[in-house]
Amino acid sequence: MTRTSIVWLIVFIVWAKNPVSAKIKLPAIVSSNMVLQRNSEVAIWGWADAGEQIKVETSWLNDSYAIRANQDGKWHLIIKTTNDKAPQTIKLTSENSNILLDNILFGEVWLCSGQSNMEQPVKGYYGQPTFGGQETILNSNNPNLRLFTVHKAGSKAPLEDLGEYIAWDTANPSNVSDFSAVGYFFGQHLQEILDCPVGLINTSYGASHVEAWMSLEELSKYQNIDLDNYDITKNVFRIPTALYNAMIKPLIPYTIKGVLWYQGESNRFKPEDYKQLFPTMVKQWRTDWNIGNFPFYFAQIAPFRYWEDHENIEFNTPVNSAFIREAQAECAELIPNSGIAITIDVGDEHCIHPPKKKEVAERLLLHALHKTYHLKVDCESPKFKSSEQKEDGILLKFEHNTMGLYSSEKDISGFEIAGSDKIFYKANARIVNYGEVHVRSDQVKKPVAVRYAWRNWVVGTLYGGNMLPVSSFRTDQWESAILHQK
Repeated sequence: MTRTSIVWLIVFIVWAKNPVSAKIKLPAIVSSNMVLQRNSEVAIWGWADAGEQIKVETSWLNDSYAIRANQDGKWHLIIKTTNDKAPQTIKLTSENSNILLDNILFGEVWLCSGQSNMEQPVKGYYGQPTFGGQETILNSNNPNLRLFTVHKAGSKAPLEDLGEYIAWDTANPSNVSDFSAVGYFFGQHLQEILDCPVGLINTSYGASHVEAWMSLEELSKYQNIDLDNYDITKNVFRIPTALYNAMIKPLIPYTIKGVLWYQGESNRFKPEDYKQLFPTMVKQWRTDWNIGNFPFYFAQIAPFRYWEDHENIEFNTPVNSAFIREAQAECAELIPNSGIAITIDVGDEHCIHPPKKKEVAERLLLHALHKTYHLKVDCESPKFKSSEQKEDGILLKFEHNTMGLYSSEKDISGFEIAGSDKIFYKANARIVNYGEVHVRSDQVKKPVAVRYAWRNWVVGTLYGGNMLPVSSFRTDQWESAILHQK
């Protein structure tokens, strides 16, 4: 044995008998400046040497916690929070660690996720603005609003921690500019109305499919998935489970109040599948977090003149995004403790990223204020309920219609009517009795079906008296139908 070999052998023997202890490691989401869900039991977790004793002291509790890392080096602790608005600290110590987390607030924590319309920043995209963005950025300094951003990433296997991210920080022009506009507008208004701190976690990825946000176990119940067929370095937003593994799993079990979701464009060609996959995804997230059926509020995709339908005449196939809008509206009934923000009036004909993000955020906020925080605000758009033949037309009735109906148009645009031949003609529509809509056409003598806003690109003009728009809808379920062309 050479002299060098003997030296290395001695070093190895010494290291084996006296290994260097690893310091406590915390997940990226647990750090200074974070917001912990107020009046709750929140999770704090991390890693250390197997069997290592860790002491956790908080500024708001008299007693400290003692916990030991398990044989895999993992530890997990549940701590009670209060409603105190003062900044707090958490101190973690072990034989080789001394970590101080400071400037922690108790408040309301919301996770924001989806594809590019959730990702769209307050400053907007190149050539695609966010209305009100510049003024919002200039006035964004707020120590009681905290932001955390997960950078885009994908993985074929679930990850324990995030790769790249922007750590918790107070809202200010430098970080608000690039933060989700929908998320920020929601959080800003929520913080003002509740007069308490708010924490926002943005984990979104443009063009992503809902399948990418699901676990392999759940998605495999609906699809045969072989991840060996995918290159993780290319189009990760289309790879099943990849975004869940890298951008959701590492955040669990950080305690949240609820989720905001804006996604669906990438799944619009398969609306029936979406009605299965999206509720399954929500159920899976709730199971993984293990904090009950937390609120899940989502935005309907907005109208847009899609490339596949440049003439805007597609009517009865899923190329028409009215079908995915219908599926999303039905998901609101399938998912407990949820709500949908109807966006039929805030689209942009030539841009898939409409600039009216504040309106979307405000409609999501109404659901949260009413259903989660129990304030007396109206959050529901009127929804088609039933129809009956009346006179020479069809009379439409609506639920969630406590304030009646409104339109700035005497003859409401966007309605079509058909007889038993399943040919739809442009129709005249007017509000009657302030709460119903009568639809008719001289070209349809015996009408049996009505559709409203049943196009890729349309501007909704029918509202509730609460000024929340009525979604596109149809009274029929015909597999074949034709739009009459003049």
